[in-house]
Amino acid sequence: MQMDVNIGARLDRLPLSGFHWRLLGLIAAGMYFDSFDIYIAGTVLAAMVHSGESTLSLNATFVSVTFIGMMTGAWLSGLLGDRFGRRFCYQFNLGIYGFASIAAALAPSIYWLIFFRLVMGVGMGAEIVVGYGTLSEFIPADWRGRFGTILNLIINTSLFLSTFLGWLIVPHYGWRWMFAIAGCGALVVWFLRKSMPESPRWLASRGRADEARQIVERIETACGSTASRTSSHSANATESSTREFYSTETTEAGRLGALFSRRLLTRTITAITVLVALFTVNYAFVSWIPTFLVKQGHSVSNSLGITALMFAGGPVGSLIAFALAEHLGRKWGIVLFSLVCVGFGIAYPFAQSAVAITALGFAITCCIYVLSSFSVATYVPELFPTELRLRGSGLANTAGRAVSIVVPYAVASAFMRFGIAGVLTLIVGTLLVQALIVGVLGAETKQRSLEAIAADAGVTSVEAQEGSATAAIE
Repeated sequence: MQMDVNIGARLDRLPLSGFHWRLLGLIAAGMYFDSFDIYIAGTVLAAMVHSGESTLSLNATFVSVTFIGMMTGAWLSGLLGDRFGRRFCYQFNLGIYGFASIAAALAPSIYWLIFFRLVMGVGMGAEIVVGYGTLSEFIPADWRGRFGTILNLIINTSLFLSTFLGWLIVPHYGWRWMFAIAGCGALVVWFLRKSMPESPRWLASRGRADEARQIVERIETACGSTASRTSSHSANATESSTREFYSTETTEAGRLGALFSRRLLTRTITAITVLVALFTVNYAFVSWIPTFLVKQGHSVSNSLGITALMFAGGPVGSLIAFALAEHLGRKWGIVLFSLVCVGFGIAYPFAQSAVAITALGFAITCCIYVLSSFSVATYVPELFPTELRLRGSGLANTAGRAVSIVVPYAVASAFMRFGIAGVLTLIVGTLLVQALIVGVLGAETKQRSLEAIAADAGVTSVEAQEGSATAAIE
């Protein structure tokens, strides 16, 4: 069935233009402040303990409710984003996060701050699901992987900015200004995002063909491309059949339980695996490395210096992912860099000199950020059809966040019993499981339309039929 809601094919045929870069900027800005707020926690909590406003126990509660909120937000964003649309969800969650950050800046006590942090966490957990998912539905297939890695790179630079601003602001003006900066920035982005269109792919999946076609036509005009438009006769002839199809088929296909159906179960398992593995490895290594170094006999100052050099591998990893995203691909990229990271992880416990420790730590960090760029930023949203994209991504992120709550305890136990070798064994085992599952079950998605990827899973929807037809024509 040919449709003017040939939406996916028309979006994929567009030349890269200022529209796509502006969209990337607006999505990245919201996610940047989201990430910024995650990273300011260490600076803020240290200042509050120093001033007597908090204790180590209350600080732990603050960190715990952050993860609980993010886990909840990831889950809710999947339900709301697929039900009410991408535009509603990314504005709703950014508004929650922005206003909660302002409230946190005015919190009268650590107890109120913990409450507002829980609310902020809901917005932060939702943003990562909606941001990556929305971007994937607009960017042409040939560039989708690279845009995901650029977004990932932009977001991760917030670690440096939050640390630098904390160093400048907190000692002189107090911790409240950090939340004020994050909240005000988020609300400015919320206002700017009002001009962002709804995802045409999502509109088509809901049977709203008129709206989808109108938005695509506006995007085509903005990109200077009109060649992909079909005749109005063809458009009108297919709209009624599109609406009829979606009213009978997609309602069933869009239910949460469809993620565990025979056609999508392997996709769901793959998505959960890569995000559980990513969060496990990230929190097991990146978050704990300063502690490991101190325990290995390095001074605090020396350990922080080595850590800074190791973490320089983050941006390098994102750039490597950018270069390989559309050549190596996401599936085999995840498999390859999981195995490469395993090799560096096995070698790490045997490093004795500061240079060797730093070099291997740099390499491991680099691999982790390559995996982050490939998995959470690009691969997971690609695995699911439009009507289930945010539900699938939300479920995988929820599982990853849930695991991240218990990872610190597993890491601490492994370190106390077996030292750094025990922690690296946990990391290596996780990466090997990921490489096996993705290699066996994963689908390759590089330079393929989202509709064709959905068709491979046997998705019974108009978008899948369109993807198959498009592939046959080409």
